Amino acid sequence: MIDIIWFILFSTALFVTGLLGVITQTNGIRILISVEFMLNAANINFIAFNSYLGLVDFSGWSMALFVIAIAAAEAAIGLAIFISVYRSFGDITLGSIFSLGEATEVE
Repeated sequence: MIDIIWFILFSTALFVTGLLGVITQTNGIRILISVEFMLNAANINFIAFNSYLGLVDFSGWSMALFVIAIAAAEAAIGLAIFISVYRSFGDITLGSIFSLGEATEVE
């Protein structure tokens, strides 16, 4: 059986990769993928600790399924926003997303 430390190290590496992607990227799709990396790292921890602690109520699995459902909703809403921004501006950088909230003066 694999020791739990390997699962923790793998999920930490995955989470740090996602965090660096969120901090450094300006493209909206890449940021969305980085957030998905971070959510998958949390899922690995939920399932690893559920298996390690020997819980028979499957609370780790149910939390992982809940996170997957939230991630699917987040991806659908995020992609809908990015499609709308792309149709308006022609790119999906953060600068164009932030300019959606600015009021423009119409003469």
